[in-house]
Amino acid sequence: MKLITPKAFPAIHAKVFSTKAGTLYTKEPGVVMVAGPAINLEGMLPFLKGFPKEYEFDSYLSDRKKLPPAEALVKVSGQVCYASYGPKRTYNKDVERYIGNLISSGHGSVLEHPNFSLLMYGVSRSMTHELVRHRAGMAYSMLSQRYVSGRVLRFVERPEYQDNKKLHKLFENRIDRARLEYEAMAQELLKLQGEGDKKLTAEAATDARKRVQQTARSILPNETETVIMVTGNARAWRHIINMRASDHAEVEIRKVAFAAYKILKEVSPVIFSDYKEEKLPDGTWCVKTEYPKV
Repeated sequence: MKLITPKAFPAIHAKVFSTKAGTLYTKEPGVVMVAGPAINLEGMLPFLKGFPKEYEFDSYLSDRKKLPPAEALVKVSGQVCYASYGPKRTYNKDVERYIGNLISSGHGSVLEHPNFSLLMYGVSRSMTHELVRHRAGMAYSMLSQRYVSGRVLRFVERPEYQDNKKLHKLFENRIDRARLEYEAMAQELLKLQGEGDKKLTAEAATDARKRVQQTARSILPNETETVIMVTGNARAWRHIINMRASDHAEVEIRKVAFAAYKILKEVSPVIFSDYKEEKLPDGTWCVKTEYPKV
């Protein structure tokens, strides 16, 4: 799992493999950060100047230390609660202590302000069926097997198969069959549609493809790859990491959650600083924290 940090946001990419018959598959999840919080406090100046001059609230914007956007947003949100803008406030240089106190005290509501969007690929539909159970603070957009044809069909090899020659061979044979059966089924359905089958006939070209693909997809296994865009606030991401990057979590979703954690910690190190990484006997990683409820 290699973390790369391009100009904008970090990413962990998945290598694509191929069977001898040309069926594509991945062995690891790919997780790419595509959006994160942005902050500009300058618009607060008229608001701060609206208080008595001796309060020196306008000095709030003169803090020399710059913070990552998520940490800055969490800090200003917390200080809004107490009108903590004057010279006695907590300064940016002490943000680790400030956010650490919030987390250790269980005051997680201010962590709901920064949002992060991660593109996940090289993941199975089994995994996403577990992931989308996390609803609060999360949004999901997933590849549709009704609208997307077999041209982008790929599969995901579970870790249990990868180092076992027999299981690996069975996996490759199985996905070769699944791809060929899907293609054969789609062709037969197209033929029936052309012959005027009432259950498949459709006037619009898009609707015609959808009818074929929504029927043919029924033979695809759970290890079929899907792609999903996942957006959540920092508190919701912490909950998913607590639950799914745990040593008790199923191995595929643990890998995905750990990759998400590595990316989020790269861009917001303070918000995720309480996590401790631990390597498990199976070679995968998990994280633990003293504050799992935040």
